[in-house]
Amino acid sequence: MNIKQLLTKYRHAWLFSYALVYLPWFLYLEKTVTSNYHIMHIAIDDYIPFNEYFIVPYLLWFGYVAISICYFFFYDVKEYYRLCTMLFTGMTISLVICTVFPNGTDFRPYIDPGKNIFSFIVKGLYSADTCTNVFPSIHVYNSICVHIAVCRSQRLKNNTLLRAGSFILMILICLATVFLKQHSAFDGLGSIAMAYIMYQFVYSDSLVPKRKKVSEKAIS
Repeated sequence: MNIKQLLTKYRHAWLFSYALVYLPWFLYLEKTVTSNYHIMHIAIDDYIPFNEYFIVPYLLWFGYVAISICYFFFYDVKEYYRLCTMLFTGMTISLVICTVFPNGTDFRPYIDPGKNIFSFIVKGLYSADTCTNVFPSIHVYNSICVHIAVCRSQRLKNNTLLRAGSFILMILICLATVFLKQHSAFDGLGSIAMAYIMYQFVYSDSLVPKRKKVSEKAIS
């Protein structure tokens, strides 16, 4: 396969250019939103204990999202477009919200990096990632989007084990955001609401034929 054929076959790679928009914008917010931001907090946050072991699913999020995008990129282009549309639109909305409504948390606990390897990693996470720009949670939103794509994929519809594993990992990642005190539970709720709304737009075309068939059956 020559270069021209390769570019034609994988022309949908242009969506990866979104990183050129998202990363500079996100890094800008990380550097500028350091004070005078709204504290995200609801009562349930005070009852959720810190648990350093949740750093495992929290970090698995990176592979979960990246591997899923790559899989659909090579094997299910239609689902790849849907997944990227849902991911990137939601991520852009999140950036807009954080830009016009600076937000963050203030309940990160003291971490003893010498306690165990998990605490050591969490300490490193806290140092590298600020406690700002948290609403809505991208970890939660992207995890939901990926699981939806896995469940909607025709290629994966018979892979019950994979779908179950995806569901469990999605739940663990969502829980990790609050057990690591990276996010308020409100951030997660905001992500769930955004994912629900985005789903109606991104997957609406696949629902139309079914509704049409039902209507035609009713008429007949």
